[in-house]
Amino acid sequence: MSKKIFFVKYLKHINNLINNLLEKNLNKLNSKNLGFLIKNNKIILTFVALIVIFITYLLLPTFYSQSDISEKIKLEIKNKYNMDFKFSQSFKYNLFPMPHFETKTSIILDKKNEISKINKLKIFISLDKLFSPENLNVKGLIIENANFNLNSKNYNFFFELLDQNFKNRKLQINNSNIFFRNQEDEVLFINKILKSKYYYEINEVKNIFYSENEIFNIPFSIESFYGENKNNFISKIDLSSIKLKIHNDLNFQNESKLGKSTLILNNSKKNVEYEIKKDFFTFYIFDKIDNPSLSYKGNFNLKPFYASLNGNLRNINLNHLFGSNAIIKDFLKTKILNNKNIDFQLNINAGNIYDNYNFKNVKIKSKIKEGLIDLDKTKFEWQDFAEFELNESLIFVKKGELVLDGKLKIKIKNYNKIYRFLLTPKNYRYKIEDIDLNFTYNFDQKIVELKDIRIDNKNAQNVNKILTNINLNNNKLQNKIYLKNLLNDAIKNYAG
Repeated sequence: MSKKIFFVKYLKHINNLINNLLEKNLNKLNSKNLGFLIKNNKIILTFVALIVIFITYLLLPTFYSQSDISEKIKLEIKNKYNMDFKFSQSFKYNLFPMPHFETKTSIILDKKNEISKINKLKIFISLDKLFSPENLNVKGLIIENANFNLNSKNYNFFFELLDQNFKNRKLQINNSNIFFRNQEDEVLFINKILKSKYYYEINEVKNIFYSENEIFNIPFSIESFYGENKNNFISKIDLSSIKLKIHNDLNFQNESKLGKSTLILNNSKKNVEYEIKKDFFTFYIFDKIDNPSLSYKGNFNLKPFYASLNGNLRNINLNHLFGSNAIIKDFLKTKILNNKNIDFQLNINAGNIYDNYNFKNVKIKSKIKEGLIDLDKTKFEWQDFAEFELNESLIFVKKGELVLDGKLKIKIKNYNKIYRFLLTPKNYRYKIEDIDLNFTYNFDQKIVELKDIRIDNKNAQNVNKILTNINLNNNKLQNKIYLKNLLNDAIKNYAG
């Protein structure tokens, strides 16, 4: 019998009793017997008696022995949730807001191995059959302030819970952490659970897992459930702070798990196909409709942890990488990449830079290892005028702002065309072949600081004074005019 039915039964019983008494006595009510009715307090006494009996019934679990409660609850949770609990402290019975037992410092075991420590556990029980602990019926669990430790052997712990029947029961997990560890028991990353729940959706006839989380200081929500034949697992992930939504469908009929995802970022849709094999994960990102030239291929290896991503694009939009609303910039600011266990390589080849087609043949090479992020060997060309190459580079966060620091080598391919493009007076058009310099670029403020400029292996102090700070906060046209004037001033100082 459910709580709702139980309450309805008792309320109807009380209501009928009161109605009978009122009908019996109020029909006799007149000015002569009003005093008699006031003295006759059968209604009040009956109502109070029913409340006392009901509360006494609800308080019966306070008289249960701790050993009986522990064994019964442990068995109930095992049968209904397939979770093996170990309790180290006694149970406290609480009547409000609904009858439940509460205990602290409990443990969840997975094949006799500890998988979680829980600081606070609430076990809600059904209101029927409270006369004996043998008849206890667990209707819900709330886990609070817990730490879960997952690895390649038990990573699917939360998904396997969806196999249980949540039609008449619920499970909630609040203010907890999931530590994902490698085989050496080192923490790879931490997922913070703000609040999550397992429940049965009557209209859709299925169990659903919904959770609000935070990872790398980025909040996200996830909703997961099995497909109709339970051969596939569907999940919907929403990272609203970075305007990214992911719809994922994973098929696990075979030993290797195959999946398809749809990524929606700023109204731009991309498709992903991937495969999971033991400790290895490979994926392919593409867009056949809007951008057929776009493709990314990558892989993750968990033992040892290593990841790589290779992409080919017709045009690359650097705003997606380092713009004010870019994912990568926000990701770098979390400082999660400082983890020494991360070994990641990103290589992207693009024909042009979006919104600035003067730059072409872009080859971005980045490497993240032991907390260091560099763009060494990244190359690009400025029309057929010059070639650029980054070395000794480092991306880091300084006072909350994203900064790129490094050395830039410029190989001049046609200095005459550069002078014509800049409209440099002919008397200043000296032959230049190589330029080397140190630079710092602030992505947030869009300011470039150039230092130690050398032209054809000679110090160019006069040029350095002109190009110390370059501010690119204006619009594209203003920046173009500003740079032309600035470079011509530098050339005149170099020639003069």
